[in-house]
Amino acid sequence: MTRTTTTTRTTPAIGAAMTRIEGPDKVRGSATYAYEYPLDAVAYCCAVGSTIAHGRVRSTSADAIRQIPGVLEVLSHANAPRLAISDGSELAVLQSDRVAYRRQIVAAVVAESFEIATEAAGALEIEYDVEPFAVELKSDDPDLYRPDKVNPGFPTDTEAGDVDGALRSAAHVVDHTYRTPAYHNNPMEPHASIAVWEGDDLTVFDSNQGASPVRARLAELFGLPTGSVRVVSEHVGGGFGAKGLPRPVVVLAAMAARVVDRPVKIAVTREQMFAFVGYRTPTIQRVQLGADAGGRITAIAHDVIEQTSTIEEFAEQTAVATRMMYAGASRRTTHRLRRLDVPTPGWMRAPGECPGMFALESAVDELAIATRLDPIELRLRNDPPTDPETGAPFTSRNLEACLREGARLFGWSQRHAEPRARRDGRWLVGTGVAASTYPARARASKATAWARPDGSFDVELCAADIGTGARTALTQIAADALGAEPRRVRLGLGDTNFSEAPLAGGSMGTSSWGWAVTRACEGLRARLAAANGSVPVAGLAVEVDTKDEIERRAQRPAHAFGAQFAEVRVDEDTGEIRVARLLGVFAAGRIVNPMTARSQLIGGMTMGISMALLEASLLDREYGDYLNHDLAQYEIATCADVPMVEAHWIDERDDFVNPMGAKGVGEIGIVGTAAAIANATYNATGVRVRDLPIRLEKLIG
Repeated sequence: MTRTTTTTRTTPAIGAAMTRIEGPDKVRGSATYAYEYPLDAVAYCCAVGSTIAHGRVRSTSADAIRQIPGVLEVLSHANAPRLAISDGSELAVLQSDRVAYRRQIVAAVVAESFEIATEAAGALEIEYDVEPFAVELKSDDPDLYRPDKVNPGFPTDTEAGDVDGALRSAAHVVDHTYRTPAYHNNPMEPHASIAVWEGDDLTVFDSNQGASPVRARLAELFGLPTGSVRVVSEHVGGGFGAKGLPRPVVVLAAMAARVVDRPVKIAVTREQMFAFVGYRTPTIQRVQLGADAGGRITAIAHDVIEQTSTIEEFAEQTAVATRMMYAGASRRTTHRLRRLDVPTPGWMRAPGECPGMFALESAVDELAIATRLDPIELRLRNDPPTDPETGAPFTSRNLEACLREGARLFGWSQRHAEPRARRDGRWLVGTGVAASTYPARARASKATAWARPDGSFDVELCAADIGTGARTALTQIAADALGAEPRRVRLGLGDTNFSEAPLAGGSMGTSSWGWAVTRACEGLRARLAAANGSVPVAGLAVEVDTKDEIERRAQRPAHAFGAQFAEVRVDEDTGEIRVARLLGVFAAGRIVNPMTARSQLIGGMTMGISMALLEASLLDREYGDYLNHDLAQYEIATCADVPMVEAHWIDERDDFVNPMGAKGVGEIGIVGTAAAIANATYNATGVRVRDLPIRLEKLIG
């Protein structure tokens, strides 16, 4: 037995601006990503996408391709291993001859090298039986339908009061349609996997946002016990939601490795990132607001139209934020879908809230103009003390503080309310504001904390650090719970050999994992105290599961809030638009690490600039495909587009949401940004753009 001690820190680790633990490894290039694990006798797989949008595969030139030196196998629906699923999912890879959308995986080549696999895949000839297709989302489509629920499990529609009657009697009414295009997640690291079979045991090195759910799905698909599957995802180069669930590539890697009986690696090309790994659905949103003479909202209606695929349903929760954002006795939200011959949409940073709040916050700005109220004052008059739908109190709601502090920092009092009132030479200058919100969630997680004889601690759980700084934040949380210095804590994550944990998504990663880490470390500290600091040579471990504690906690509405302020400059002659300043103030609970939190918030707002001014996936209606499927044509904000972005937060600690009092900051930064920029553009030019992105032809037409 050896003796170890915990020392009560005089300065908490939580709240310190601690640099990323893995930063040096990433700078040196020693941080290993999914595609980089060194394995002997590895083969390479290249996926082949369909060249039609709807129909059947009639034949392939597989036999000819197999004769190419270095080609190991050609997979298609005719010879691929059978999965425990045949249809109804994007993961039913090569299980049918049906083609549901253009560039769906219809074949794959496995070869000795990446170059051979790529060349052979390009030479593979596939013949199709082509069928008519539909790819365009229309508001008057007769095939729109009502889904049973919207992501992740919200009611599809809600209604209270007499919305139509309240709109007819309102002193002021706004009734407009807002549109957002399809957006494609483009993390720096594309999806990649290496699969290795040892008998009936499968190991996968995969780029994902949650190794535990990937393991569970792979076990189901291949008919294996969960314990026979190991998923390793130690470092991930971004995800933005696209890696939140297993994608076809990880299934294809496992299938190919099974067939050739050796390790197989596959990486999605940038072009394929626009095909079968998810995207944000385009939306058509009608927002109706009615207000009395004093600017108090009496009616809210938010009706949304979106698309899904013909093989799997995904309904984004676009109008859900409207249900709790502002007071109003009469309220209605609806969601309608159209099944099209397109890939299945999925999560992208702040699904639902991001496109939905663009429409709502644009409409609120238009209502402020109609009522001749300052946009901040209008929001404050309609800031509800309790949840407007349920009447339940919020765990905390500091939207007012965000608006007021943001106005002070931004210099809102100097704003000109009338459009085109401020100019700098030929540049028209305008300012705008929008509110933002995102749910504060937590899901059950497990974690294990170890005391080592040398006085160090290991904390292990299958969490994911997708570039957000989760390793560092969890180390800080563990250090405080142990009463130890952070340098004495080693964190293990991204491996299903560790304790099971939920995915990184929904701004709930740190909340969920930190909860489990806190309880595991508290339990270990108590055991050490009871043992008077004695530690066996093998170490002393405590594993916890927060499931029961989370379920016992009473349910109340828990949300983070924020306010984004934008200043834009528009060239009066050319319509060129520039964001000169962007400032956000947020109430997101206790900030675990100011350095990484600020990075997340600024990153979200930067993506919001892209959404407002640049991003759009352009559909080719003739071929049913997206035209701009690379980063040369799919435009995102670069350093030149982001001159000044500031993120601040309110001093808030919400002990109801989790033991750390933190709410999560990964997604709220993007939520209100596009609306703030659109509102500022109207203030500068007097032109209201309701269909994103805001481009010069929409300002000078």
